Amino acid sequence: MTAKPRLTHEHARRLLGQMMRIRVFEERCAELYTQQKIRGFLHLYIGEEANAVGIMEALAPHDSVVATYRDHGHALARGVAMGPAMAEMYGKAGGSSRGRGGSMHIFDRPTRFYGGNAIVGGGLPLAVGLALAEKMAKRPGIAVCLFGEGAVAEGEFHESLNLAALWKLPVLFVCENNLYAMGSAVERTESETDIHLKAAAYRLNSRRVDGMDVVAVEAATRGAVEHIRGGGGPVFLECMTYRFRAHSMFDAQLYRDKAEVERWKERDPIKRFQTWALSAGLLRGADVAALSAAAVAEVDAAVAFAEASPWEPLSDLEKYVLMDEVPV
Repeated sequence: MTAKPRLTHEHARRLLGQMMRIRVFEERCAELYTQQKIRGFLHLYIGEEANAVGIMEALAPHDSVVATYRDHGHALARGVAMGPAMAEMYGKAGGSSRGRGGSMHIFDRPTRFYGGNAIVGGGLPLAVGLALAEKMAKRPGIAVCLFGEGAVAEGEFHESLNLAALWKLPVLFVCENNLYAMGSAVERTESETDIHLKAAAYRLNSRRVDGMDVVAVEAATRGAVEHIRGGGGPVFLECMTYRFRAHSMFDAQLYRDKAEVERWKERDPIKRFQTWALSAGLLRGADVAALSAAAVAEVDAAVAFAEASPWEPLSDLEKYVLMDEVPV
């Protein structure tokens, strides 16, 4: 489960381009928030891009994904169109959830992206249910659940891992351990800070991964997916990562030292991969410039789409409340 994939020029372009798209999208969202174009809660994924990109690169279209409230990067890497994603941030009717979900509840059925989830740990049992459905229907898909280390303190974590192991379900659990559950350092909330060891206690195949290295994340995910599809049961990956921005836009970040943030920024997954790919001859300077320009242009177009998208009329306020009202 450790062999790194052999990268081609096109593969390297795709990995870097995807991380750049997420970074520019998130930076623009921060700007739009200060302009009150985006309201409510906003949790940025800046610094963690290698996880979403490496994981989604290893999945198939028929797999299902459940994410956390820090879900924009996951959604974009999974293939959710950027225009509807941005419109959802605005709360506009053109959003992927018709503007009803907002930042924390991006949902896109065509890509089998079954949501951001604002409840800490809430996605774990959903992923177990999706995996159970795949197994009962004898379909080839797996369910992937992404969550932060703060979810480990929730009962759903233990219940979900236990059931997945007992029933040998096709589910991949991915803990994006960014060291701080909101403002609480992991060593202040967990007696065992090696989260993957908790999963091993349920006899899951589990390991820790460098979440700032997109190639390492992809390799670990491909190995995990192969194990699961082969009938080996669930797998647990603990991706060690770090968010460069605050927990949310309301966070004063009084719980961590600025020097610590700067040290982690030296391991920026985008700069790290870009530098390596250039030195290895997989990418050229022209590739980097083109990918950067493309990311900016795509985000500009997404903002224009969101701005032009209409607000949902008040007459529709009570629509889609019950399941039989939702178009299939």
